[in-house]
Amino acid sequence: MASVNTSSIREEIANVEQEIERLSADGKVSDESRMLFNTLLMIVNMLVAIFLEKRTRKGNKNSSIPSSQTDEDTSSKSSKPPSKPPSKRAEHAEPFANSRTEETVQISPVCRCQHCGENLRNVKLDDYERRTRIDIVFEKRVEHTDAEIKTCPSCECVNKGVFAPDLAGPEQYGLGVKAFALNLLVAQMVSFNRVQSLLKSLIGRAISEATLLKYVLQLHQALAPWEDQAIEMLLDSKVMNVDETSMRVNKSNHWVHVYSSGDITLKRLHPRRGKEAMDEINIIPRYGGVIVHDCLSSYFSYEKSADALCGSHLMRELEFVINSNDYVWARTMKRLLKESCAEVSSRKSKKLKADEYANLQKRYRNILTRGAAELPPRPVRPSGKRGRLAQSDAQNLWKRLKAHEQAVLLFAKRAEVPFTNNRAERDLRMGKVKQKVSGCFRQQRYAEAYCRISSYLQSMAYQGYNPLTAIQFALAGKFDLNRG
Repeated sequence: MASVNTSSIREEIANVEQEIERLSADGKVSDESRMLFNTLLMIVNMLVAIFLEKRTRKGNKNSSIPSSQTDEDTSSKSSKPPSKPPSKRAEHAEPFANSRTEETVQISPVCRCQHCGENLRNVKLDDYERRTRIDIVFEKRVEHTDAEIKTCPSCECVNKGVFAPDLAGPEQYGLGVKAFALNLLVAQMVSFNRVQSLLKSLIGRAISEATLLKYVLQLHQALAPWEDQAIEMLLDSKVMNVDETSMRVNKSNHWVHVYSSGDITLKRLHPRRGKEAMDEINIIPRYGGVIVHDCLSSYFSYEKSADALCGSHLMRELEFVINSNDYVWARTMKRLLKESCAEVSSRKSKKLKADEYANLQKRYRNILTRGAAELPPRPVRPSGKRGRLAQSDAQNLWKRLKAHEQAVLLFAKRAEVPFTNNRAERDLRMGKVKQKVSGCFRQQRYAEAYCRISSYLQSMAYQGYNPLTAIQFALAGKFDLNRG
C-alpha cells in the first residue's frame, strides 16, 4: 500500500458499523454475530491507528527525541524579549589578577582648517570622535624564586630559604596556564593533542597528558564545596528543571542527571536512570518545590514535591498524533496549549486569574471527553492472558493528559512555573557534544569530574563570568555563589 487515505478508511468503517446496526434492527443479524462484528471492527480501528503511527516518521518537531537534537523552543517566549540588566555582566567582566588590560588614548589634533587654512590650535574643542583598535599580545611570564642557602658558622647547619606554597617542585605552571588548558579541555572540548600543541606554541613547553588530567582532577576536588553550596541553593528554590541523558563511560551506559534553577546548574553521573539513581543522588527526595520534567514515571514517586510537565514535549507528541491520525481532539488540544502559553507569557503576572484558569480547565476536559469518543476503544483482555495490551501512541498520550491535568496546566496557575523544560535540556546538550567528540570516558572519575566542572562553568556563565576567570576563581578557592 503506497499511501493511505485516513478519512476514507474511517468513513468506510463507520458505514460498516451503521450497516450492521441496521441489519441488527431488522433482525437479520443475530446478537452473537453482532458482537463478533463489533469486536472485529474495534480491532480494525485499533490496527488502523497503530498502522498510521508506524508510517509517520518521527522528527524533532513531533517527538521527544534526545535533547541534543532538539531545536530551541520559542513558543513560551513573548514577542518582546525581556530586557537584561547590563550591570550584572559588566560587574563580573573584570579579569583575574594574572590578566591585565593596557588601555591608551592618543589624540589626533586639528591644527588648521581644511577649508581656509585658519590656525585652530587655540580654538575651543567641540567634541571627539573615537575609533578603537583591540588586539592581543601573547606574553609568557616567568617568575624565578631563588632561595638562599647558608651554612651556620657555629654548628655548620645548612639553612635554606622558604619557597611559596604553590612552588612544590623545581618548575610549576601558574593559574593562567591551568585555566587555559582546562577551558580548552572541558568548555571547548578540544582534544588532548591539540591542547598540548596550543600550549607549546604559547609557552614553549609541552605539557604531558597525565599533567593535564591531574589539572582536571585538581579542579574537580576544588569544586566540592561549590557543589555543596549549589545543592543547598537548589533545595531552596521554588522551581527546579530536571532531566537526564545517557553517557558512555568505560564501554557501558551511564546517565547524567541535571538539576537547574536560576543561576545554578548541577549535573550528577549515575549508572541508572530512574528512581534508584534519584534516591542515591538525594536531591529530589529532599526537594519541596515544583519539578519540571518530561513525564518520566520515576519523578511522580515523590510526594513532597509538585510536578509540572514540559509543554514542549506535549506539543511535539500532539503534532505526531495529528500527522499520523489527524485526530480533531489533538489539533484542538495543541491549539489550546499554544494559546494559553502565549497568553501567560504576554502578561506581567505570568499567570491566569482564578476564573480564567477554571475556564481553561473546563476547555481542557471537554477536549479530552471528545477525544475519548474519537479514539478507537481498547480491546478486552482475554481471560487467562497476562501482560499489557497494545495501545497506540495517541491513546497513551490521551491517558497521560487526563491523568496529569494539574501538572500540564500548572504553568498557567503559578507564575514561577515555566511552560517548557528547555532549561534542563539546554544544560545537557553540551554533554552530548562532548560524547560525540570524545566517544566515551575511559574512567568514571573523569566523567564525574566533567559533570561537576561543566556544571560550575555553566552556572558561572549564567552569572556573567567567562570560563577562564571562573576556573581561576575555583583553583584559587575564591568562588562564591552569593557574589552574583
